[in-house]
Amino acid sequence: MLFEPISIADLTVKNRFVRSATNEWLAEEDGTPTTAIGDMYEELARNDVGLIITGYSYVNVQGKSNDKQQGIYDDRFIGPYSEITSRVHKYDSKIFIQIVHGGRQSVVQEGLPLLAPSAVEDASSGKKPVEMTEDDILNTIEDFVEAARRAKEAGFDGVQIHCAHGFLLSSFISPYTNHRTDKWGGSVENRTRIIAEITRLIREKVGEDFPIMVKLNATDGFDVSSGKFGLDAPECVEIASLLEKAGICAIEVSGGIFEAGDVMSQPNIDSEEKEAYFKRYSKMISDTVSIPVILVGGIRSKKVMESILNGYADMVSFSRPFISEPDLVVKLRDGISDRVRCVSCNRCFDHNGIRCNYDFGNSA
Repeated sequence: MLFEPISIADLTVKNRFVRSATNEWLAEEDGTPTTAIGDMYEELARNDVGLIITGYSYVNVQGKSNDKQQGIYDDRFIGPYSEITSRVHKYDSKIFIQIVHGGRQSVVQEGLPLLAPSAVEDASSGKKPVEMTEDDILNTIEDFVEAARRAKEAGFDGVQIHCAHGFLLSSFISPYTNHRTDKWGGSVENRTRIIAEITRLIREKVGEDFPIMVKLNATDGFDVSSGKFGLDAPECVEIASLLEKAGICAIEVSGGIFEAGDVMSQPNIDSEEKEAYFKRYSKMISDTVSIPVILVGGIRSKKVMESILNGYADMVSFSRPFISEPDLVVKLRDGISDRVRCVSCNRCFDHNGIRCNYDFGNSA
């Protein structure tokens, strides 16, 4: 099944391999995508990755959360992105852009407050955001919609809305960071409302034939002993169901926020037992929704990849392995390898530009 096609809405993806969104630290400081980013995506497409999801791209300047992060907050980005999508489409790969607002994890900018659903201090940074007003919320929704419009005009095959890892929309769906008592907080339906509204208005703007998927936090990742209680099952399953009803066409299951420690991008995945660490969540979601489910997180061996497609998810997604081996899909397909080379050391997350920094010739 790994090399069989699959449909996401009306879009056919040639195999079950997904490049999960990863910040490359390769954009210009104003968010303009560079030729180097296009080179990276084209190499993945040339090596048969079915679906490429770009590094997270901020929808307004207040939502920028990293240096050299891609942006999509202005029409001037349509041209550079068009060049990138054309390069990817030469190889029959599909490409989605991930759109995001950093929320309480945004870069502090002079004169611009950090916005979040509630004024909950970020324990990992010590930064305390400002609770969003109704106008803040409505304006941010419109920024997501306009970002999707630009994405379609630039030739992307769809968009992925980032609802994971503690960024703005992840903060809305989590009871840890959303303490609101209005229509944007409280019940699971209210906490999910902003994503449903973004989805509905994107549909109005770009039509029914443009796929919209999400990257969803299934868990914030807090240990019970921490005394902090965030998003987890069964609420994540209810959220997934609500998003399907709202028109989301696929869900990539992930987890973790920075305050919870090494929950996402877990290090030292050196055995099959440690692989696919969010699979129990993807299984619960797969059993509930009828749209494709994508699983990311520590997937390292072909045996585990194949087992995931047996009821846990419909596609497998990789970040670090594709940094180490852009030709991974070809190696798996041609029997050159049955597991990824990546040792999960996390040295690839390099602010000088993402790259594999592990010395395989001197691994000791």
